[in-house]
Amino acid sequence: MNEEIEIKEEKIIPIWPPLDPGPIQMPPSHLNMPVPNIPQGPPLSQGVEYELPLEIQQQGWKKFWSKRENRPYFWNKLTGESLWEMPVIKPQFDPITDPLGICAPPPTAPIPLAHTAPPVPIMKRRASEEVAGPNAKKFILAGPWDLDVPTNVIILERAPCFYMHSHPEVEAYRCSLLTKLRQSYQEVCHSRESIDAPKDSFNRWLMERKVIDTGYDPLLPSNCYPEISLSMYREIMNDIPIKLVRPKFTGDARKQLSRYAEAAKKIMESRNAEAESRKVVKWNVDETFQWLRKTVGATYDDFQDRLSHLKQQCQPHLSETVKTSVEGICLKIYNLSVEHAKKVRDKSSAILKDHGMELPPPMTIHTTRKVWCYPVQFAIGCPRLPVVEYLPDRDQAMLRFQGDTLAINSSHLQKLEHLYRHSCFDDRKFELFIPRVWVMLKRYATFLGVNPSSNTASSDVQDTQQSLPVTVFECLNRAFGVTFECFASPLNCYFKQYCSAFADCDSYFGSRGSFLKLKAVSGSFEANPPYSEELMEASVNHMERLLSDSPEPLSFIVFMPDYREPTPNALIRLESSQFKRKQVTIPAYEHEFRHGFQHVLSKSELNVRSVQGTVIVWLQNTTGHQRWEPSEDRVQALLEAFRPGRERERDRQELLSPTRQGSTSDAKDVVVH
Repeated sequence: MNEEIEIKEEKIIPIWPPLDPGPIQMPPSHLNMPVPNIPQGPPLSQGVEYELPLEIQQQGWKKFWSKRENRPYFWNKLTGESLWEMPVIKPQFDPITDPLGICAPPPTAPIPLAHTAPPVPIMKRRASEEVAGPNAKKFILAGPWDLDVPTNVIILERAPCFYMHSHPEVEAYRCSLLTKLRQSYQEVCHSRESIDAPKDSFNRWLMERKVIDTGYDPLLPSNCYPEISLSMYREIMNDIPIKLVRPKFTGDARKQLSRYAEAAKKIMESRNAEAESRKVVKWNVDETFQWLRKTVGATYDDFQDRLSHLKQQCQPHLSETVKTSVEGICLKIYNLSVEHAKKVRDKSSAILKDHGMELPPPMTIHTTRKVWCYPVQFAIGCPRLPVVEYLPDRDQAMLRFQGDTLAINSSHLQKLEHLYRHSCFDDRKFELFIPRVWVMLKRYATFLGVNPSSNTASSDVQDTQQSLPVTVFECLNRAFGVTFECFASPLNCYFKQYCSAFADCDSYFGSRGSFLKLKAVSGSFEANPPYSEELMEASVNHMERLLSDSPEPLSFIVFMPDYREPTPNALIRLESSQFKRKQVTIPAYEHEFRHGFQHVLSKSELNVRSVQGTVIVWLQNTTGHQRWEPSEDRVQALLEAFRPGRERERDRQELLSPTRQGSTSDAKDVVVH
């Protein structure tokens, strides 16, 4: 006897085209659908019998008999879904641009069956649910995040990503070229201006370039205008003739004044400077040396005041003299980046050609169709990926490819697995998971200039990747309905929905791409942009455009460092916005952030006291303000959640009462209706 006996056989018309190995990702409704364990049994030969409606048959449903339960059940050959009750006719919709079907017409009610009992709620045929109920099991991933928060963000549909899928060989080649570019920057600064490359200037150059870059590489700038970066130019010029630091002792202040005078004199003598500029600098330098020889017992402040006066008199003439040389440095680094990007593209094209594919041209979509926010999709399929070694090591996992080993905490690897399950639909068996994690780790390590052997970088780079404490995110979600992070990464995100710097390697883990390209219509957002003046200013401008264009509820809670010198255009722009509803400032050392390398550090090293103040600004349109108003009690709850040690208190309370539901981060119970 056959294991399965079909009651009605009809021609099936699938609602989706057959899938290639991953060019288009399937909608979330097709994620992890169980393949039913179909029992044996004879066909239905007695009792009431009925036929399936044509619409249901066209969606892949067929009717079978369960000997174990002695009743019919329904199975979908397209999705593997199995139900006891008559399935509902689902509306057809585009799974890519509208994965949740919010733009589709409402579903029609199921056709009633003659001589049958009243319909009951549709349930999946799972034994665990039949025994203990639908709420018996719920998978909760422990850690400083909440990946089950539902979204309230609606966007306009967008074109698929034209980048190549993550590939370890391509990424290793790209990162080696970026490392060479970073070294070239140091060498050219030293050879032309006798200075070290300004600290973290290269990283800020990458962020500043990506604001205006329209090239074909996700990391290396390749099509920017203007070609000379104002950010890089400004930072190099600030270190000429020497890099100035605040000295600790009076002797250090005296040495720095002398070194500045010597370096200024050397530049004017070795360069083709104008006669008037050479005369002014020489006169001020000679006067400074005379003062140093004659003055005995000068104080720390005396040396600092003298240095400030000398810089004020000489710096304009020095800048004019070295202007052409500094511009040449900026142009040389950009041109090298363009060459490297072309090499990476050629290597990508060669790999795709071996698999019978090619890189697509950039695509644009002009539409006003509103959809739930969904992860970035790819326009092409994924080629076969090489093997990446997975080496578990106590609380960490080591991923190795071609001798390049990267570390990640086991808890964060589990988080990536959870995000992957939520957002990636072309790899249900997780065969590509480890290679894609390696590519993502390699991208961020190279972008931040991390030492691979120690997983360490400078403090400024750590600040670039730092995130808000867990208690603050919990309060933002509860008090202001926040479900989306505008600037995050798979490693430091709290929600499963976020924008990040690299759409190609982050999309598998939930990234919605660049925030500057996100056309949000409604929702509540948290924005803590990296410390790049150009990126922060562009972000504020983008928020204002979105708020102006949308009549639906839209809210941005923006966190920025309280930098007042040099002139912070982004902060001034934020504070003067017409959509500003509330502004508060948290003083320095009175709040904490989570460390930028939380994915490799121990729990005791995660919380870092902020050394500068933080400005919090609420930007909301009228409907957004009505829904998520920054009232006094809500703002106070947020400030309390920022208090140093609040996250450790929360963790301690969870250990003492692990079954307690909800958060303990706020002193007041704030509810959003």
